[in-house]
Amino acid sequence: MKKVLALVALAGFLTFGVSSAVYSQDEVEDAAAVEEMDTTATDEVMEEEGADEGEAETPPAGGEEVNSGDEDPNDGGFELSTELKTRFIEGGPGFMGIVLLCLILGLALIIERIVYLNLASTNTKKLLEKVEDALASGGIEAAKEVCRNTRGPVASIFFQGLDRSEEGIEMVEKSVVAYGGVQMGLMEKGMSWIGLFIALAPMLGFMGTVIGMIQAFDDIANAGTISATVVASGIKVALLTTVFGLIVAIILQIFYNYLLAKIDSLVNDMEDASISLIDIMLKHKVTTAG
Repeated sequence: MKKVLALVALAGFLTFGVSSAVYSQDEVEDAAAVEEMDTTATDEVMEEEGADEGEAETPPAGGEEVNSGDEDPNDGGFELSTELKTRFIEGGPGFMGIVLLCLILGLALIIERIVYLNLASTNTKKLLEKVEDALASGGIEAAKEVCRNTRGPVASIFFQGLDRSEEGIEMVEKSVVAYGGVQMGLMEKGMSWIGLFIALAPMLGFMGTVIGMIQAFDDIANAGTISATVVASGIKVALLTTVFGLIVAIILQIFYNYLLAKIDSLVNDMEDASISLIDIMLKHKVTTAG
């Protein structure tokens, strides 16, 4: 019974829907015919008035289109990137490729140093508390185990100092200072190469400038006359190589200074923590002052 009612309802819906669609289509066609008649009559009236007046509205001069305001807000960044690529290619593959290589190698070294220094960062205050608690509860071996399980140069310096605790406080201080120098050298590893690329990039740019100017004078000599079109290409290459060399040097210099500041901060933490370690060792009498 339910199926029969459902079929009847479906048939009625389809019949009503088709009839409504046909009726609506007829109404639309009638409305379109009436609108077409009205439009034709209106056009005839407008033509008669235009013939009487003899003038019509002229379009804007020059055929300029009104700005719709639908400009893409990202066009500026895209245009800047495209402009940089275009200028880079115009600078020539020789020196521009070497300048780009300096940028790539410099950034690779910088990323490696940033990762290393971030991993070397340690909460020295928390580490000192753990070492002191280990000394109080388990002695030197427990404190050495804490340092062995902690990452960073500070923990390595602590381990070296604790390992020499039986040889007296003077030996502990010497060991801490010596191993601190070793850790500082590891943190500064690769910084000289970054400095080389910072100096090399603008020097290559200036060399490209000199070569571009020589090319410009060669073009003048070959042409036998001074003309802007003759020297434009050589001067353009000269200026582009200089600009990109300076851009590379600026980028690398910013990161270089950041790394130096990071290293100075880590070195200060190492020195302060080393002094605190010696005080803790004397406090718990794990080494002698004489």
